Amino acid sequence: MNFPDFFRIEREGKGRSSHYIVHTRDPKFSMEIVPDRDAPDKIGRGVIKRLCIPNSCLGDYTKYSEFVATAQDFFRQSFSEPAPKAETKRICT
Repeated sequence: MNFPDFFRIEREGKGRSSHYIVHTRDPKFSMEIVPDRDAPDKIGRGVIKRLCIPNSCLGDYTKYSEFVATAQDFFRQSFSEPAPKAETKRICT
């Protein structure tokens, strides 16, 4: 699968990691997700902790449910296939 509009941010803290999936095109949204420890591979599709979407799109649940499902697929696949160094994007602050 190709996920050009998604990227994952990983943060370590207090003995566990938090992951943020960001969709960069319309509809823009972000979600905080943690690995599913009950999944056979200990990652699974992740457990959604927080979802941030624009207020203007709140009524269109079908549209966002498709994007959230795709974001979860991106989360799972981002652990399985390492990207070539030329393709990775790093943002340092």
